[in-house]
Amino acid sequence: MKLAGAAATRFFAAPEPQRAGLLIFGADAMRVALKRQEVIVALIGPEGEAEMRLTRIPGGDLRKDPALVDDAMRAQGFFPGPRVAFVEEAGDAAAPVLKGALAGWTQGDAMLVVTAGSLGKSSALRKAFEDHPNAYAIGIYDDPPSREEIEATLTRAGLKEIGREAMTDLLALARDLDPGDFRQTVEKIALYKFGDAAPLSPADVAACAPSTIEAEVDDVLHAVAEARSGDVGPLMRRLEGQGVNPVSLSIAAMRHFRTLHTAASAPGGPAEGIARMRPPVFGPRRDRMLRQAQSWGMHRLETALGILTDTDLTLRSASRAPAMAVMERALIRLAMLNRR
Repeated sequence: MKLAGAAATRFFAAPEPQRAGLLIFGADAMRVALKRQEVIVALIGPEGEAEMRLTRIPGGDLRKDPALVDDAMRAQGFFPGPRVAFVEEAGDAAAPVLKGALAGWTQGDAMLVVTAGSLGKSSALRKAFEDHPNAYAIGIYDDPPSREEIEATLTRAGLKEIGREAMTDLLALARDLDPGDFRQTVEKIALYKFGDAAPLSPADVAACAPSTIEAEVDDVLHAVAEARSGDVGPLMRRLEGQGVNPVSLSIAAMRHFRTLHTAASAPGGPAEGIARMRPPVFGPRRDRMLRQAQSWGMHRLETALGILTDTDLTLRSASRAPAMAVMERALIRLAMLNRR
């Protein structure tokens, strides 16, 4: 039988041990592996492998010894509890063997869990599971995770009290990151909130989310965008002392002001533009950049982008002017521009 959507998510979290088998297939090997890991742990528990209730069989080994699956499904271990016979990276060549194993399954045998790559509708392996009345076939695609999947990931990490705005940030983060990176970020947030009973906030998410711009560079860009021209010089001295390249600073400034321009020129206004930003902008930084976009306006930001483009061309040219001084002058000019 085929299983998809919310029903598949529920099965991964709480699988039915009386099922004969499960096929998990998809083009993204990481997504398939994460789902396989989730369902096997749910079936046999975190100590199941140590208690020898999990048998791993490489898909290629079935060509040499087709009896491996039948033996694994019927073998009895020393420890009580559900058992799993796991066939990894199977293909259509293994379909006859696995179809026979499903046909011979009886109550008390191990569940057969099989992973595979991308399989078409006519795949023999896929049909073996879809046509069986007591087995499931679940396709894993590159679609963003559903809210139910995200909530399940948060629950497994021990995060239960989540504010509405924090959940919005997590949904955006899940769409932007690979599944493995998102799971690691959620685990990082869980450690960050350990012992803290307060609901998860956007600031908590921002503190743990992967950052694309160094904090020191962010400081000077915020000073520029907020018209604090007096702070630009000292912050530039600090960046120069840390060895920040003027061209790298120019690229970061262009990225920051393009983000502001995208927000300011959104049909629904800056708030809608910030909400749709990719990669997403989180927590207090999002609120700060929203205020900056509202303060500058679309037309003034177009002027700022022109100044930054001219500065970048100067930095990459044969000009003998000190590069850091050229960059500092451009940033102070931008900070003064928003005072008018």
